[in-house]
Amino acid sequence: MDDLLNEERKIRRLRFVVDFALEFIRTQDIPHDSAMGVVEGVRKQALRLFPGKEETFDLIYAPRFKRLLNEKYKRD
Repeated sequence: MDDLLNEERKIRRLRFVVDFALEFIRTQDIPHDSAMGVVEGVRKQALRLFPGKEETFDLIYAPRFKRLLNEKYKRD
């Protein structure tokens, strides 16, 4: 039971970090390189919470960041 609660806590934390980062990138006047740094920081945090889950991050969260970055910085 404790493991399940801990897993849920980590998932909630990651969702918060991802949502916060997306909103930060969306609303702040920062250069593309800085936005990429934010994304990389979120990825590192995700892998600290869930070691060995790079593929999962790339499937679930990377596309959201890519869409936002393409939209904000007018790239295809």
